Amino acid sequence: MPILEKKTDKATNEFNQYVKPVSLWADAWKRLRRNQMAVIGMWIVAFYLVVTCGAGALPFYSYTDQETLHMNLPPSLKSAGIVALGQLENRRRDLKDAIEKSGRSDLKTDLERVNAEVVQLKGEIDSNPIHKRVYIFGTDYLGRDMLSRTINGGQISIMIGLIGTLTAACIGIILGALGGYIGGWLDNMIGRFVDLMYSLPYMLIVIIIMSMLPTGSNSIFVLFIAIAMISWLTISRVVRGQVISLKNSEFVEAAKSMGAGSGRIIFRHLLPNSLGIIIIYATLQFPSFIMSESFLSFLGLGVSAPRASWGTLVSEGVQGMQLYPWRLLVPGIAMTIFLFAINFLGDGLRDALDPQSKNRS
Repeated sequence: MPILEKKTDKATNEFNQYVKPVSLWADAWKRLRRNQMAVIGMWIVAFYLVVTCGAGALPFYSYTDQETLHMNLPPSLKSAGIVALGQLENRRRDLKDAIEKSGRSDLKTDLERVNAEVVQLKGEIDSNPIHKRVYIFGTDYLGRDMLSRTINGGQISIMIGLIGTLTAACIGIILGALGGYIGGWLDNMIGRFVDLMYSLPYMLIVIIIMSMLPTGSNSIFVLFIAIAMISWLTISRVVRGQVISLKNSEFVEAAKSMGAGSGRIIFRHLLPNSLGIIIIYATLQFPSFIMSESFLSFLGLGVSAPRASWGTLVSEGVQGMQLYPWRLLVPGIAMTIFLFAINFLGDGLRDALDPQSKNRS
């Protein structure tokens, strides 16, 4: 009696050798880890998220604390009182020299004010704990810690980038999927609207929206809505193309034969199979939101005081760039590093989630 072989679900290759099955996401993660720049970018982005999201629990000074005696202090590892006293002494010496050598009597009032500040600071330097602070990135024109201001600005900028990307992705995914799957007049109407929006100057529309609406406590909400209203166009076209290429596939026909409706086919079959390209475009679009917000804040149409973003900090730093360069360099370098990191991560995700990259690597 012949012995029946036991069936097995193990995958084998053409040489009848066992091959361990690997899912799309496991294979993408394996390829992503081989990209050193993407891994470095991922760790930098994670570090930024931990610091900005956990700033309240970390030992940072409040970004709203103001101290007039600590105005425009340079980056230093010394206590703020010693640095401020050294600056006041230098200022007093310069004023005395100007009065004695140039005969400028109009500077006597400034000299008296500086003398009073020196006396006040010497009396408080040992008793007031605020003078024990260390500003490793210096202070701004109101005596606020630049490190705390930069971290708080990162919170606002990253939040606007994240919420704006999610909002634009939701709008683009829904409209692109509906237009690509249903087709007909709906696809034609969405396509013509996208073409119309593409023909308009993107940033000019956002500037008009921001200038028409009143600024105030809801300026952040208005800002990311104004940016997201225009930024969904590209991802809509990408999703539409993916859906059109997949809607005649065998698994879609099988779902139709089992009685699945259009909504189930779109959201349970088509969009999950398009998730890789959606993640890629969302990641690459994230930096553009931060840049747009920074540009609007630089023009004075972004985040309003007392809140700050990287864009507003750069705008404030430009005004005193020659005398106080750290006010520009600190937020500028922080924003640049983050944008480079997120771009490296986006490029790595694009290569990792691209099925054709497996053949190239």
